[in-house]
Amino acid sequence: MLQNNSLDWPARYQQLAREAQHPLLQRFYQAGMVKGEQTLGETQFVAMDFETTGLDSERDEIVSIGLVPFTWQRIYCRQARHWLVQPKRNLAEQSIVIHGITHSEVEDAPDLITVLPPLLAALERRVVVVHYHAIERPFLANSLLRRISERIEFALIDTMAIERQALLARRGFIGRLLGEKIGSLRLADCRARYNLPPYGVHNAMTDALATAELLQAQLRYHYRTDTPLNRLWM
Repeated sequence: MLQNNSLDWPARYQQLAREAQHPLLQRFYQAGMVKGEQTLGETQFVAMDFETTGLDSERDEIVSIGLVPFTWQRIYCRQARHWLVQPKRNLAEQSIVIHGITHSEVEDAPDLITVLPPLLAALERRVVVVHYHAIERPFLANSLLRRISERIEFALIDTMAIERQALLARRGFIGRLLGEKIGSLRLADCRARYNLPPYGVHNAMTDALATAELLQAQLRYHYRTDTPLNRLWM
């Protein structure tokens, strides 16, 4: 499974707290991050999912955000949050087909900067969980760069990376020699391997919940409650 990650996130947050210029980012980093030696069973997570105008974080924009806080044992649905936000560029027809969010729905939605205070408050001292780290972290970083001239960094766990390692381990030596494919890493297909129920896709709130449930299943199947957090975060 995933190896110990050498990145010291608590120290990185302290450094970023000294360097940040915007008050909201200062507060976020000053809240700190738990130590990597903390166990998975003790950790507070928050699953996060975005729907966007496209796949290029340098050009495209976030149009909806879903957050679901959880732990190894429990999902806190009452604390879940969902926001529609107005992008700085028009929605592409292809993206409308995928996530179903239309121009009229975002026309009166607030800009991302308006929901930034509750968004960052919900992330404070929690480890963010996503399905494919190349979406949420760069999209939020570049979206803030365009608005406040600063990026954001945060510790996260990637359920897709966990599943990829699990499938590679399951394939075994002979499978590697034969070049066998490891299987789909799509969120729905990963969930199916753990007998989790199918959900509708491309809704930020639903996908965040689906990601939270997937990590809970992965942790129970591949790890122990006393496994250190830095085995998974990146």
